[in-house]
Amino acid sequence: MKKTTILLSTAAALALSGQAALAQDSSDPVIIPIHNWSSQIVMSHIYGDMLESIGDNVEYVSTDSQAVYEAIRLGDATVELEVWEGAFAAAFNAAVEKGGIHDAGDHDAITREDWWYPLWTKESCPGLPDWEALNECAAVFATPETGEKGRFLGGPVDWLKHDQERVEGMDMNFVVVNAGSASSLWAEVAAAERNKTPIVLFNWTPNFAEAVWPGEFVEFPEWEEGCDTNPEVGLHPDRVYDCGNPADGYLKKAAWDGMEEKWPRAYCVLQNVSFTNEQIAEMAKLVDVDELEPEEAAVAWMEDNEDSWKPAIDACPE
Repeated sequence: MKKTTILLSTAAALALSGQAALAQDSSDPVIIPIHNWSSQIVMSHIYGDMLESIGDNVEYVSTDSQAVYEAIRLGDATVELEVWEGAFAAAFNAAVEKGGIHDAGDHDAITREDWWYPLWTKESCPGLPDWEALNECAAVFATPETGEKGRFLGGPVDWLKHDQERVEGMDMNFVVVNAGSASSLWAEVAAAERNKTPIVLFNWTPNFAEAVWPGEFVEFPEWEEGCDTNPEVGLHPDRVYDCGNPADGYLKKAAWDGMEEKWPRAYCVLQNVSFTNEQIAEMAKLVDVDELEPEEAAVAWMEDNEDSWKPAIDACPE
């Protein structure tokens, strides 16, 4: 009787400390979607490598960054490692309302996605970062393809950043030109740096670029819930997208509702892993600056940062 009591007490202590043993994960692969920006690809491989280190099977699938939430909801994918509030809150929330997908916890990172410029641009438009000053300086950013209007370099069209809606909602003297990829954005900044040519483009944090090119986000009217959907919210009573993006957005993880039951340990790891702005920027830098393949970058980052990911596995014992 005494032995039983000791065993029960030990089990209770383990459970209270979060170290209770978990049921065995399914041998079916955890399906991890891959998108088209470096930090998400590297982070997905880091998580996948973590799961493989505990004996799980992993499969990577290329998936549209908006449609992925429907795929997870239906069980066609298992997790999403980077749910950016500014870009994906609407798609994520819509999927959650339908059922089948849920919030699996936040990263420590704080996100922002908006119009941005390298600091040398201020020499040509000293009123920055105010958006009205930028609009008055629009001609400074003009190119042959935009005529008298300024050129705003947006991300790829499929990122759905609503830059054209912003131009219309704020009545801005700019033409949106979309880059073909993230690497095209950085190539243009690097080219502009050579002659200190003023440039305004889409950028985000966490991102390696902030360490390479000091810069600032354009300050638009503060984000209000509904300013992208309700004309009565925001600067103009008859327009939408007449505000900036959230300046302190979340970075979430999402999971299929059936994940915890099918892969309890993998789900536990997902809940416990969390990265900072600096860590995520370093993941992207390994690809975008150091030119490693994402799989190589994941291995390199894990070798240098074991204390950042290993505790998430230790918190989820067999």
